[in-house]
Amino acid sequence: MNIYPLSEDLRNKISAGEVVERPASVVKELLENSIDAGATEIEIVIEKGGHQTIQVRDNGHGMSAEDLPASVKRYHTSKISELDDLFSIHTLGFRGEALASIASVADLSIISSNGDGTGAELPIKNGKLGKVQPAPEIGGTEITIRNLFYNTPARKKFLKSPRTELRKVIDVVRRFGLAYPEVGFSLTSDTRKIVNVLSESLDERINSLFDRTYRKNLLPLTISKGDYIFSGFVGNLNLVRRRPGEQYLFLNRRFIKDRLLNSAVYSAYRSLVKRGEFPFFVINLIIPADQVDVNVHPMKIEARFKDEWRVYHVLKSGVTNTIETILKTIPDFDKQKENYQSFFNNISAMNNPDQDKLHFQSQGTQEQPAQPAQLNRAKDYASRLAKPGPETDDIAIDRIWQVHSKYIVSEISSGLVIIDQHVAHERVLYEEAMIAFESTAMASQILLFPEVLEFSSDEFDGLLDILPYLEKIGFKIKKAGDFSISVEATPSDISWGNERQVIREIIDDFLETRETSSSYKEGLAASFACKAAVKAGDQLTQEELQLLVNRLFATEHPYYCPHGRPIIVQMSLDELDKRFERV
Repeated sequence: MNIYPLSEDLRNKISAGEVVERPASVVKELLENSIDAGATEIEIVIEKGGHQTIQVRDNGHGMSAEDLPASVKRYHTSKISELDDLFSIHTLGFRGEALASIASVADLSIISSNGDGTGAELPIKNGKLGKVQPAPEIGGTEITIRNLFYNTPARKKFLKSPRTELRKVIDVVRRFGLAYPEVGFSLTSDTRKIVNVLSESLDERINSLFDRTYRKNLLPLTISKGDYIFSGFVGNLNLVRRRPGEQYLFLNRRFIKDRLLNSAVYSAYRSLVKRGEFPFFVINLIIPADQVDVNVHPMKIEARFKDEWRVYHVLKSGVTNTIETILKTIPDFDKQKENYQSFFNNISAMNNPDQDKLHFQSQGTQEQPAQPAQLNRAKDYASRLAKPGPETDDIAIDRIWQVHSKYIVSEISSGLVIIDQHVAHERVLYEEAMIAFESTAMASQILLFPEVLEFSSDEFDGLLDILPYLEKIGFKIKKAGDFSISVEATPSDISWGNERQVIREIIDDFLETRETSSSYKEGLAASFACKAAVKAGDQLTQEELQLLVNRLFATEHPYYCPHGRPIIVQMSLDELDKRFERV
């Protein structure tokens, strides 16, 4: 066995794999350099999702012709000089790896000027430096990367489609835009302007990067505790989403991912949202540099804290105080928990003596999604109901009642049937949507005044993908702007004014599942059905009750909803007689 050193080129390519994963990571490293250079305006240009070209230009302090060659050498940096500097980092970059890593896997060109009236250009191909050449004075630095991974085909083949890679780039630009609202950013993709924001306040920046409805739903967060200063915004319940992705946590203005600190925010919302729902937040944690370590991950998106539980508790209490106005409007369900649990246990015992086969959960505060085993038990129970269950002709359709604006009760020849109005309507809409996807579109209702909806760029991209399905379920939509649409008609089952919520939730589910699910039609149909269906608390007329029951029993599977929850509870005369001790 011979042991020998790796070549400099091979070492660079191996190291590049830790820093440069995809076009978005290239953009991240270049933006960090621009911010560290004091830039107030940054322009990003992308071609073919970054597969072909990535260019970042800033108005920072730039570099001299003499410094250009050193800037692309590994472990060459102006940001730290000794070991102690690692424990007091105040810049985004510090390792001196980014440009060397990028230059080893792509063609690279740097043009820079530092304010002395001249400029210089340095080309690098396959990691080899060319000659420094005179260039126009541009008042900053412009770095152009072409043919990413051209010399490492094994890595290149793992790149996603240009559209997918562009979405990742947009995510990175949005993070920097939120961390540095005083800096102007523009992002152009294949001549199309995606992001164009000027210096502004954080709430204005949130408005610019998402849509104009966000600003009025923000709650300002300010926490000052000892040497901690936390600031930013959290969203009210209108900004709660069905998918993660709009949770932004910054440590000294550096974007980080930290499950513990995210859970601190989620815990504050615990009594307000259901499991699987995610509140919006943009929070910057200002913590003394000697109490954190950001040198723990190649991409610098993780950090260690000297006292992470102190950070957790300060953050959680601060967010709880911020959303206190929302909490005051919510009843204290915890005090009623025992009563609710007792009530549903009794219902469970009445409807299913075999307690091990079905478990009803308290619906007092949150509708907890069934675990896989519970879901299967619910489906098993539904299938047992289906065998001896009532036919529509068996129900006394002229003698049905709505109970607590939530359940439909009717007499049948063998006893009593209780129907959950929300999941019943959900089943109806789900099956109608699935049929519509393959054949004739569902009925629409024309809006008297079309509503214009605005989206972030990635949401709009997802909207374009599902637009044919939205039209199949009854939406009539026209493009109104670069990232906005005009809704001219909605499905006839949707309440007016609810179209914004329905469309957003459908997009959320699609964006969350499109890369992991082989078929997303069921998800789109289920999302539409859940949001458009009548809710618990909606008062229905006698005619509406009868219509809903008839539509339910016209479905293929009327006994459980698309998520596996039972729709119908049936009580036989024998069960009633036993309850009243008649037998």
